[in-house]
Amino acid sequence: MTVQDVRAFNRFYTNVIGALDYSRHLYAPYTLTEARVLYELAHSARTDAADLRTGLSLDSGYLSRILARFERDGLVERAPSAEDPRRRRITLTARGRETAALLGERSDQAVAGLLAGVPADERERLGEAMRTVREVLSDGRTPRREDVLLREPEAGDLGWIVQRNAALYAAEFGWNTDYEGLVARIVADFAEDHDPHLERVWIAELDGRPVGCVMCVRDEAPATARLRLLLVEPDARGLGIGDRLVTAVIDFARGVGYRDLVLWTNDVLTSARRLYRRHGFVLVAEKPHRSFGKDLVGQDWRLDLTGAPG
Repeated sequence: MTVQDVRAFNRFYTNVIGALDYSRHLYAPYTLTEARVLYELAHSARTDAADLRTGLSLDSGYLSRILARFERDGLVERAPSAEDPRRRRITLTARGRETAALLGERSDQAVAGLLAGVPADERERLGEAMRTVREVLSDGRTPRREDVLLREPEAGDLGWIVQRNAALYAAEFGWNTDYEGLVARIVADFAEDHDPHLERVWIAELDGRPVGCVMCVRDEAPATARLRLLLVEPDARGLGIGDRLVTAVIDFARGVGYRDLVLWTNDVLTSARRLYRRHGFVLVAEKPHRSFGKDLVGQDWRLDLTGAPG
């Protein structure tokens, strides 16, 4: 393969996906880069200008002009970061989230239209070729925290949550298929009936594959949300993914008006319990039980959302 081969492929692919005329391609007033910035803002729990600049490898002046345009259009708000006043935290407004969702829907439709022209028996070969490109070009590079993207679930992701929970808990703790049944019911309940304004799922993605997940759903108690099914793949641990997923749930729950956030876990999940405690959750009750083929100690944890963010 030569440099010219790669450049020829790049010209071909950008033409196929309409990258050079993105605004007309999606009937939107934003360029591909601007749409990508919106996507990052919509799928990250906490994002400041420095995060965006590093994660997207953008020139600071170019990014500043994009954010200034978004601010004029009412899509974002900028304020000093609570963690470091020298940094600027960028958050989407309600209009910004609507715009990001609309661009996402139109992108999905555009890709669906592209795939519609690919014969069914060729799609697997196409998918394998794409996976090969990703794997070869990322070979030997150590994953970084900024490489992880938090996003909403796509087709197949809810099934992935069930499968990976079942497989990982069986491998790490010896839990039987009773646990898989529990996870399947939780996920099915969400898929069949949830309020998108008050309930949400996050998928952590690294190099194009899911590596983590968490859910925020309504609890039976008034003004209370429940954190469920937090999971991080073993080969993706150490990148702060669990911390980002829990932060996403807390910020979302507080932002939509919940007063309390609760969760149920078991004493054997020591890493998860340390994470919950670090975020301010308090152990309120525990009880021995026999579940999933094991003798366990179930624990209820609670976080008061009415105080100032930590």
